[in-house]
Amino acid sequence: MTIAFTFPGQGSQSIGMGKDLAEAFPEARAVFDEVDEALGQKLSDIIWNGPEETLTLTANAQPALMAVSMAVIRVLEARGLNLADKVAFVAGHSLGEYSALCAAGTFTLADTARLLRIRGDAMQSAVAVGQGAMAAIIGLDQVDVEAACAEARGDGICQIANDNGGGQLVISGSKTAVEKAAAIAMEKGAKRAIMLPVSAPFHSDLMAPAADAMRHALDKVEKKNPVVPVIANVRAVPVYDADEISKLLVSQVTGQVRWRETVEWFGANGVTTLYELGAGKVLTGLARRIDKNISGTAVNSPADIEAVLAALLG
Repeated sequence: MTIAFTFPGQGSQSIGMGKDLAEAFPEARAVFDEVDEALGQKLSDIIWNGPEETLTLTANAQPALMAVSMAVIRVLEARGLNLADKVAFVAGHSLGEYSALCAAGTFTLADTARLLRIRGDAMQSAVAVGQGAMAAIIGLDQVDVEAACAEARGDGICQIANDNGGGQLVISGSKTAVEKAAAIAMEKGAKRAIMLPVSAPFHSDLMAPAADAMRHALDKVEKKNPVVPVIANVRAVPVYDADEISKLLVSQVTGQVRWRETVEWFGANGVTTLYELGAGKVLTGLARRIDKNISGTAVNSPADIEAVLAALLG
């Protein structure tokens, strides 16, 4: 059994996530306390009690999702799991890449929380509200989605932001151009084209100011080579070097999340089992659609943790 740990991205958040972990395990509670302290804010109160519109704000959702993922990791480690011994690779979807890097020891928990707060703020402020958009295109080949984006570029920036697999591609950019590309995609035979309820056009060239902000932030933070190879979003291959990781995290702000290729890389390199650590089970569902030979399990409750420990440690 070759194992990879994956970490969810924005959209997996929900009010109350991680509360049962914090109540059941002191190590989990300590993660939320440390994140609160690093940010100088009671983020844990927003995570557990809302309101939802406050948790959904990019600057809150990103460190919040990371905190839940790291709460799971810390509990597993406290009960005997050694990441480097048991896990072959880690990867995370967009902000989840930071969770993966924190789990692998590249960044401290406090630094990861602060980096994600900077990232969230920078992404939110890069584009005026209402100027950008994202849309999910379902059931259309990548070549045709790229052609739709190219056709719409007369109206502004439009590009593929996420290749999520299972026939789902997300496009991002200027609102007018994305709406036009979504309409063209339907004409080309897409099953659905859904405008997404997001606050900014993530993973598009419009995020260039946020990429600059992350370059400055990452330059200042202490980093170590990961104890487990990290599959980088923008490359979909393992990365081992901390400085290279920093450069790729800057590219990731405007670049494509190559999640389908990441899961395909896992399958081609012997991974049989994926555990999704943190809120929700989005990545588990995507993995099932991309490679039916890989088993996926979401881990976000005390019972899930006990099951993982039994499977990995016996």
